[in-house]
Amino acid sequence: MDLRMSQQITLQISDEVARRATTIAAETERSIEEVLTSWLDALVNEVPIEALPDSEVVSLTQLQLTKQQEDALSHLLTLNCEGTLDTAGRHQLDELMRLYEHGLLRKAQALRVAVHRGLIAPLQS
Repeated sequence: MDLRMSQQITLQISDEVARRATTIAAETERSIEEVLTSWLDALVNEVPIEALPDSEVVSLTQLQLTKQQEDALSHLLTLNCEGTLDTAGRHQLDELMRLYEHGLLRKAQALRVAVHRGLIAPLQS
């Protein structure tokens, strides 16, 4: 959690949000507060794809993990399959999987916006 400029507040959240945050907190060995804070930070700091200029939208359609991230993810997945992944590795794997899944989502959103704006041709199935 970034404490440079922070403010403590009290929020009432739905049971579903609390359940999901509790599950993720337990799986990642973080506090519920840390999980909720990271969700809020990500939501506030991420510009919607629709608000980005054409060049950034097109750039996001090519989004992928770096070679280093791909290699680390592959290695951690192998260790996980073998049952030899330690707690630090599990944290790293969770973080890389979040990054990967988030990147896929942003890429899909960028593809939709790019097609809508006529920046790229629709994908054929």
